[in-house]
This record gives sequence, structure tokens and C-alpha cells, in this order.
Amino acid sequence: MIPEASIPVLQGTRVLLRHWTDADLAPFAAMNADAEVMQHFPATLSRAESDQLASRVRAHFELYGFGVWVLEIPGELSFAGCVGLQQVSFDAHFTPAVEIAWRLVRPAWGKHYATEAAECALRYAFEVKQFPEVVSFTVPANLRSQAVMQRLRMHNKAEDNFAHPKLPAGHALSAHVLYRLRHEEWIAK
Repeated sequence: MIPEASIPVLQGTRVLLRHWTDADLAPFAAMNADAEVMQHFPATLSRAESDQLASRVRAHFELYGFGVWVLEIPGELSFAGCVGLQQVSFDAHFTPAVEIAWRLVRPAWGKHYATEAAECALRYAFEVKQFPEVVSFTVPANLRSQAVMQRLRMHNKAEDNFAHPKLPAGHALSAHVLYRLRHEEWIAK
């Protein structure tokens, strides 16, 4: 376990990725209750479910030394969402794996904050943690997230796509596209 004070803060030109505070729980819950933000997830989250998720996110840092940070846009949004790295929590043909993920509040959409923050997280993943590969996945209809993955130079092969094992077979959101980026591809940029 690592103390919260040793969680790195990552910074880009316009974005800050920082550790969680209790003050982040209410805006995180509001984001998770927003039907438009959650349209590619099975359901919105109640406050209790959101708080449980935040607890798991914070515990991930303690267990692994990395995780999903709070995204702040200094001088604009103290809570713009969350971006970071996590161990994939299910078995699939590509696991074990580290996933890069993001979820942003609607006022932060369309400004390339997700891309800039994800680049900070990828730099940490490949240059500090030395991960051999990072993956990302979403439903085929989530074109905005796929555009971020493509801007990050992640790539998709149809044979990598999968049915999410945490959803029932035939569920409308079961099909997922998988994007990958290998350490050597990041270094070669």
C-alpha cells in the first residue's frame, strides 16, 4: 500500500490529474447520475453506488500504486471528471491488462481535455511504470471515446473485439471494441 501523499500528480498544458478528496464525491456522483454521460454504460449510478465506485478507485491506488485520477482544469473546473489507469477486472482474451479510461462532465466535452489528460496517464504508464501495453475499450456506438483512442495512436483489430463478460449475453451494450497501444509504439512517436 502506498500513502495518498505519494500518489503522483500529473500535469499537462491545460489539465491536472490529482488524487481524490472527499470534496470530489458529490460532483463525481452528479456526473455518474447524468444520463448523457452514462449513455454507453448499463445504468446511471445512485449516490451510494457512486461513492462505492470512488472507494474502489481510491483503493486501487493503494493496491497497485496507480489508478484513476481526478481531472481538474485549473481555473475552470475543479472537477472535470476522472482519467487514469486501472487493472482490467475481468477475464478476457487480452487479460491481464492495464486499461486507460476516462469519464468527463459534459461542460468538459469537445475541448480535447480527455486526450490531453490521457496522454499524461500514458506517459506515466510507459515512462514511469514501464507497462508493456495499455488497452482501452468501449461499445461500438461510443464514437467520441473511440476518437480519443485514435488520437492517442491506439489501434483496433476486429479480431480483438469482445463481448463484455460482466454483461449478460445479448445485452445491448455487450459488444465492445478493444484498442491497444504497446510501449514500443509510444516510445517511437
